[in-house]
Amino acid sequence: MAVKYLKKSPKTSSTDDTKTAEIVSTLLKDIETSKEQGCIDLTKKFDKYDGEIVVSKERIEEIKKKLDQKTKDDVQFSYERVKKFAEAQLKNYGQDFEVELSKGLFAGQKLIPINTAGCYIPGGRYAHIASAVMSVTTAKVAGVKNIIACSPPKVDVGAHPTIIYTADLCGANVILNLGGVPAIAAMTNGLFNNPPADILVGPGNQFVAEAKRILFGKVGIDLFAGPTEIAIIADSKADPEIVAVDLVGQAEHGYNSPAWLFTTSKELAEKVIKRVPELINELPELPRTSAEAAWRDYGEVIVCDTDEEMATISDEYAPEHLEVQTENLAWFHKRLKNYGSLFLGEETTVAYGDKCSGTNHILPTKGAGRYTGGLFVGKFIKTLSFQRMTKESTKLVGAAAARLSRYEGMEAHARTGDVRLKKYGYSK
Repeated sequence: MAVKYLKKSPKTSSTDDTKTAEIVSTLLKDIETSKEQGCIDLTKKFDKYDGEIVVSKERIEEIKKKLDQKTKDDVQFSYERVKKFAEAQLKNYGQDFEVELSKGLFAGQKLIPINTAGCYIPGGRYAHIASAVMSVTTAKVAGVKNIIACSPPKVDVGAHPTIIYTADLCGANVILNLGGVPAIAAMTNGLFNNPPADILVGPGNQFVAEAKRILFGKVGIDLFAGPTEIAIIADSKADPEIVAVDLVGQAEHGYNSPAWLFTTSKELAEKVIKRVPELINELPELPRTSAEAAWRDYGEVIVCDTDEEMATISDEYAPEHLEVQTENLAWFHKRLKNYGSLFLGEETTVAYGDKCSGTNHILPTKGAGRYTGGLFVGKFIKTLSFQRMTKESTKLVGAAAARLSRYEGMEAHARTGDVRLKKYGYSK
C-alpha cells in the first residue's frame, strides 16, 4: 500500500498516561477515606471554590430567571433534537420478548434501565453545555430513575450557570458543583446523600478519564475516553479551506487533541498544511494555544493513492469523529467500519453533532471505535435474560444439565438437577 506521511506526530494520545494514573490513584484513595470532606478540600485546592456543592433549587430558579432567552432557546433547540433522536433510538433498539425453546421451557429478555447514572459535564477550559444535553437527556429518555450531574465550579459562582440550567432542563435530579477526580469519586461512592452511580458517563480531561478507568468494575462507564480526535477523508474535489477549518475546529479542544487528514490529493494536503497554522493564528489566545500544540504534536497528513487506501488507514485509526468530503460519499458510507461518529459531505461538520443536530457527541477515542460506538440510550439499559419452566420440562433439561455438569467436573451443579428430577418423579 502506497502511503506517505507528509506530517507524522511525535506523540500519541497515551504519552502522559503514566503520570496521570499516579496522580489520580492518589486522589481517589484519599477521597475513599475522607469522603465528602475530601471532595470539598480538593475543590478548594484545585478550583478555589468553597461554596455549596449540591446546587439548590433556589439557585436553579435564579439562573432560569437571569439567563438570557436566546441562550435558553439554543439549549432548547439542542435538547429537543437530541431527545427526539434518543427516542427514535429507543423505539428501534431491541424489545422485550419470550419464546418457548422446547416444550415447557420459556426464555426471553427484558430491557431494564439502570437505576442511577452519574453524568460528568466538563466546565474547565470551556463550558461544555452540549455535554449536559448529550448525557442527561439520553439517560432520561432511557428511563434512568436517578440522574446525578457534576460540573467543575468557578470561584464564587459554582458550575457554569448555563450548564446548571441545561442539566436541570434535561432531567438531572441532583446537580453538584464538583469537577475532576472529586466528581467521579463522589458519584461512584454515593456521596452528598446520593445513591452510588451504576454508570458514569460524559467526557472529561485526562484525570477524569483515568479516574473512570481505575473505577471501572466498581461502576460501569460509557467509554475509555482520551483526548478528542478528528479525521477527515478528502479527495481532490474537497474545499481545502473547509477541511482546514474543520481540523482546527477540533484541535482547539486541547494540547493533545489529534487532527488527521487522509487524502488522495497531494495538492489539497499541501494547501491544508499551509492554511491550518494561519487559521490557528487568527484564534483568541485560549483556543490558539491549544490548537497550536495539538497540531504541532498530534497533527498528521497522509497521502494515499486510492479511496480504498484512505478507508483502510481510517479504519486503522478508528477516529472519534470522521468527516468524509469526497465525491463518492455512498461508497465510503458503506465501506467504513471503525469510527465514533460519521459526518458525510461538506454540508455537515463535527461541531453540528457536538452541539445540536441530534447525534450524541460522547464517543470512543484512542482506537476504541474498533469495538464500540458512542453513548446512546442502550448504554443506560440492561438487556437481561430470564427463564421459566414447567415441572415436565425438567425431565429433559434437568438430566442434560446434570450430565453436562459432570462432564465439567462440577458435581454440585449436577446435583441441582438431580434433586429436581427426583422430586418431580423423573429419577429413582
